[in-house]
Amino acid sequence: MKVLVTGGLGFIGSHTVVELQKEGYEVLIVDNLENSSRDVLDGITRITGVKPEFYELDLKYKTAIEVLCAEHPDLAGVIHFAANKAVGESVQHPLKYYKNNINSLVYLLEELIKLKNKNFIFSSSCTVYGEADELPITENAAVKPAESPYGNTKQIGEEIISDVCNINNDFKAVALRYFNPIGAHPSAEIGELPLGVPQNLVPFITQTAMGLREKLSVFGGDYPTPDGTCIRDYIHVVDLAKAHVVALERLLNNQQESNLEVFNLGTGKGSSVLEVIDSFERVSGEKLRYEITDRRTGDVVSAYAETSRAKNVLGWETQLSLDDAMASAWKWEQKIRN
Repeated sequence: MKVLVTGGLGFIGSHTVVELQKEGYEVLIVDNLENSSRDVLDGITRITGVKPEFYELDLKYKTAIEVLCAEHPDLAGVIHFAANKAVGESVQHPLKYYKNNINSLVYLLEELIKLKNKNFIFSSSCTVYGEADELPITENAAVKPAESPYGNTKQIGEEIISDVCNINNDFKAVALRYFNPIGAHPSAEIGELPLGVPQNLVPFITQTAMGLREKLSVFGGDYPTPDGTCIRDYIHVVDLAKAHVVALERLLNNQQESNLEVFNLGTGKGSSVLEVIDSFERVSGEKLRYEITDRRTGDVVSAYAETSRAKNVLGWETQLSLDDAMASAWKWEQKIRN
């Protein structure tokens, strides 16, 4: 069966392509290479022995999607990763995020509802919960006003998909609300490689350790947490990728309880920024240069998942630890710099 993966050369997308190919799916990748590299194709191929079909397309342009879907009317499912994803950048450039993340989703859905097989997985985010009232965060937690334009695009995206599902009985979707994906494939053939200055914590840590960055800025040391730094639920990207395969199989086997299902994907454990730094120093043997700076606009204090729904309904749970993730991220960083 053929599966379209948008943003398939990105961090989470590429790891998901690997897991899909391992399970025998034929994968079609679409990516505009704005924050990824064509070289990732080679890494995927070395891991799986199969080179996926690739189209360099920008989904902000409706015609590109129309042509793509016309050429591939036999899609069994779509996993939609393609989006800008940095909280800080979205605060500075909100229109970029609304134009890319919302328009591409709408144009893609318009074409997909014309096709026979309508199985759709949406790359959502725990940012939809904002500053949650209770921890850990369940799927029933209130979706609060977003703390950033990025978070708002994920909220709006889920609302759009829900509206489509309400009027199309044969359109089935799963929204996967990620917490904080980190790490790299154990082969070190693919991993997180942001273009320019990293917007996420772990690649900034590994780049600092390699000497590419002078020091890491820890945004805020006065939060109401045990060590004063923000707490997040850091999930190994390989675990996260495997959840997409499980969700797709749920759709293909018509196991859903409703047209749109929502699942949190996390470890169920929160780790502070300083705890992540400690983990890195422990597994790498490197001492990291960092400083505590001012808080960053758009950051919530603490967010970690309640994961029993994913475990009980999807039959999925994480297998890899924070140390596993940090070790794999460091192995990846060392490989690409040497």
